[in-house]
Amino acid sequence: MRSIITRLGWSIIVGMLPLLATAQTGGRTTYCNPMDIDYKYNYEQLNDSISYRAGADPVIVNHKGSYFLFVTISGGYWHSNNLVDWSYIVPDKWPMEDMCAPAAMSVKDTLYLFQSTFEQRPIFYSLEPEKGKLKFYNRWLPALPKEVGPWDPALFYDEELNKWYMYWGSSNVFPMYGSELDKHKRLSYKGAYKPMLYLQPEEHGWERFGRDHTSSIKPFMEGAWMTKHNGKYYLQYGAPGTEYNVYANGTYVGDSPLGPFTYAPYNPVSYKPGGFVTGAGHGNTFQDVYGNYWNTGTPWIAVNWNFERRIAMFPAGFDADGQMFSNTRFGDLPHRLPTKKWTSKDELFTGWMLLSYKKTATASSVRDTFRVSNLTDENPRTFWVARQNKAGEWAAIDLQKEQEVRAVQINYTDYKSDIFDNDTARVYTQFKLFASRDGKQWDLITDLTREKKRDRPNAYVEFEKPVKARYIKYEHVYVASPNLAVSDIRVFGNGQGKPPVAPSKITAKRDTDVRNAFVSWTPVPGAVGYNILWGIGKDKLYQTYQVFADQPASKEIRALSRGVTYYFAVEAFSENGVSARSEVVMVK
Repeated sequence: MRSIITRLGWSIIVGMLPLLATAQTGGRTTYCNPMDIDYKYNYEQLNDSISYRAGADPVIVNHKGSYFLFVTISGGYWHSNNLVDWSYIVPDKWPMEDMCAPAAMSVKDTLYLFQSTFEQRPIFYSLEPEKGKLKFYNRWLPALPKEVGPWDPALFYDEELNKWYMYWGSSNVFPMYGSELDKHKRLSYKGAYKPMLYLQPEEHGWERFGRDHTSSIKPFMEGAWMTKHNGKYYLQYGAPGTEYNVYANGTYVGDSPLGPFTYAPYNPVSYKPGGFVTGAGHGNTFQDVYGNYWNTGTPWIAVNWNFERRIAMFPAGFDADGQMFSNTRFGDLPHRLPTKKWTSKDELFTGWMLLSYKKTATASSVRDTFRVSNLTDENPRTFWVARQNKAGEWAAIDLQKEQEVRAVQINYTDYKSDIFDNDTARVYTQFKLFASRDGKQWDLITDLTREKKRDRPNAYVEFEKPVKARYIKYEHVYVASPNLAVSDIRVFGNGQGKPPVAPSKITAKRDTDVRNAFVSWTPVPGAVGYNILWGIGKDKLYQTYQVFADQPASKEIRALSRGVTYYFAVEAFSENGVSARSEVVMVK
């Protein structure tokens, strides 16, 4: 093995254009969370000399058949025609302080935009948002009491009633509020605002703060969004806080826009506490051009700052009983872009499995204790740092046997970053990818120096055709930050063997604190990991907690609500695919 690795830097065979033409990425048909956009450097911690790229609190709206993405403190917004290729737009008008947790809404030919604030601020509108053309819809929305906001606002137009509303709130003291808006007074508040909901962590386990809901800190409620479906009003909210893996979206349901609302017993509706991308809270729900629902959220990174985050989107919908759900099962593995209305919540999953977990990695150099093994641990908070940020540094992963590679994701880390602007002339990423079957002959399969310079902190590369390879190598070209730091190189594809068998001997037992349950199963030979699935019915197992097979074959689930009966099952997965589900067990 050592001799093979020694030859890595000497035996690269380049100039193989025929192979490159078949393996190089073309028009992408899949996506992978976190979203592959040019996240902007954040200036909130400028005086603390902390620099990092981040995105949070997303709102994606379908406006006249294309999509607009608005994100906290980004100096602009993004536009896409397909939900995967996003172009950044700097508008001609933008608040001096930038926008936090913005609200956006599309009504007929007009896009409306409003920022979080505790002061008087304007509502913008645009007839040409793709050109960055913003105008003032009103100059100043009247101020509310300082403690009220509106912070984390959401705008909602009820077409059937021809009425306008706003919902808002971000606090662990105050409730979420709602108010009707007066269209005839430029969307000023119409009548008094009133409370919509409070968190109840003593009843709802998933609303508890901390990693896996283990902290006694009073949780935060934020991230309002309203969706109307089949005459019902789903008031979405984020909880219990963005700083941990359990950030999620829940919903209350009502018969009118301002309630009263009833807690949905199947909450949370979007929840992803395990895997590489963790956290799915504070986002929005929208429909694409085919009518499919999506739910967005804010995964947690927290390397340079506790609020360093990314953006994710998950297939979502409503079942025949009106239950709202978001499908986070394999939510950080490649999914297909829809080309029609899907009928099964899992049909967008490509079946391309994670091939790189805990595989041996080697590198041209390593700085201090930032081990190269961090590249395959599926943890965005650990990372490899090369001795120098220079072209030619490399890292390689041994998949242990020849696999069918379909895609690779490169996740950069802003280690000791000193960038406080977003100058596109110097802020971009470039790299090359090579594949090898024997560790001696290397074929160039991706060359990002061939495309337009752009920043891709979470670059996702999909191959037009499968690449047969045992080794995948990243070769560095350029990154603007002072250090070359990468948290994970994630390789996706399919092994050549059979999927694992279904787990057996499933047990689920409610704790004396009924907000918690203990789930266990018999380990499956050859499994890379497991998905613990649960919900309020045998056919409603919409929740997922992913764990890896090198962890115990048991898990405490602390996300349950009092007075609700649950059903649990477990499935195993490996590089070769996914098992059948285990038997389903009930806990009262």
